[in-house]
Amino acid sequence: MTTVQLMDDAQRTEQAPDGESDAAGVAHDIARSPYDPMPHGVPEVGVGPWPGEWPPGEQYDPELLERGDRRNVVDRYRYWSLEAIRADLDTRRHRFHVAIENWQHDFNIGTIVRSANAFLAAEVHIVGNRRWNRRGAMVTDRYQHIHHHEDVPALAAYLRGRTSPVSLWGIDNLPGSLRLETMALPQDVCFLFGQEGPGLSEQAREVCDGTFSIAQFGSTRSINASSAAAIAMHSWVVQHADLGAEGAWRG
Repeated sequence: MTTVQLMDDAQRTEQAPDGESDAAGVAHDIARSPYDPMPHGVPEVGVGPWPGEWPPGEQYDPELLERGDRRNVVDRYRYWSLEAIRADLDTRRHRFHVAIENWQHDFNIGTIVRSANAFLAAEVHIVGNRRWNRRGAMVTDRYQHIHHHEDVPALAAYLRGRTSPVSLWGIDNLPGSLRLETMALPQDVCFLFGQEGPGLSEQAREVCDGTFSIAQFGSTRSINASSAAAIAMHSWVVQHADLGAEGAWRG
């Protein structure tokens, strides 16, 4: 088959519903399979029922031991109850926070929550609308401490009223923003991100202790808010986290 024929077949099968054939009679799924990243189906996640006698310990969930644990958790927490996992994370949480403005139901929030879990943020703060799309969080919101604030001044008051006051740093590529890569990050800091598109609101810019930019080298004016959040959180980890500790998962 020539290259042109391959392209024609691909174009035809793109328009054919799954399980049906294209105009040439080629089954859609068969024609599509060479380009399918998972031609054998989605790989099974997690582990099955616990083999043999159950292990002792209150951290284990009897239902998971009996039926298996298919959750997206590291091996250390296999078969643990949600409450036990969260309690263990609470003993090791880092001192940085992350916040995002939610005036238009930003779809980035779920992904930011997932990254906050991966980097073990102290707390996550939703500013503005209380409701947010949890799909991108992949259930990691259950393991995090998530707070809602009516506006940025309310967030700032909460952070500054803590026993150890937390600085509020806005992350946005604004004129006059300092370079995040060259800063010594405070241990107690909250990274605040604006709505996707408009960025930090005027109110946020006024209330923040400072605004900081992330270096870019391409043609785009900005990067995705969830990507920026992950970069900022990892910058804190590089400067302050114990990377040699057992709590640093790498696979």
